Amino acid sequence: METPPNLNRLHQFVCELTGICHQETRGQRLIHQIKPRLQALLAHDDWLSPTLARPDPQRYQQYLLYADPMGSFSLVSFVWGPGQRTPVHDHQVWGVIGMLRGAELNQPYRLDNNGTPRPHGAPQRLNRGDVVSFLPEQGDIHQVSNALDNATSVSIHVYGGDIGATERHLWLEDGTRQPFVSGYSAQQEIH
Repeated sequence: METPPNLNRLHQFVCELTGICHQETRGQRLIHQIKPRLQALLAHDDWLSPTLARPDPQRYQQYLLYADPMGSFSLVSFVWGPGQRTPVHDHQVWGVIGMLRGAELNQPYRLDNNGTPRPHGAPQRLNRGDVVSFLPEQGDIHQVSNALDNATSVSIHVYGGDIGATERHLWLEDGTRQPFVSGYSAQQEIH
């Protein structure tokens, strides 16, 4: 029999995020407070429901764990099957990302003078427990992929708004920019 997830850890994290996000509005200060709390959550791998860590053979999954009713933040698990990747995209909100299982590659991009995204530096590999952050004003265009060829990877994302309802941009392989709203694969309510 499978042990049920320890939702107390997740609930405590959401309560801490709520307090931080309702008191602080500046992105860099929010990130500074959220990063250590996300690292503490990632130190335990007993709180995420198996249904919210399930890969899909066709594409990566974006599962909503919690969306703040005031719109201050959202908490999402991303599940990457082998070889899966996002398109090149932006966020339009701040974010803090941490690896719960496996590893992913984060390739930053910058727009050239024609508005075409170009790789900017080497891909950054995130391993279990690693946490990174971004701010739109500092450049938040990237492409993310599973770093493992033979296993599923799971990352946990905190965004400064409801990322599934936020109008963002993706870039096609020919450099064409398109608006998009990602939505979610599924969601779980925290009680």
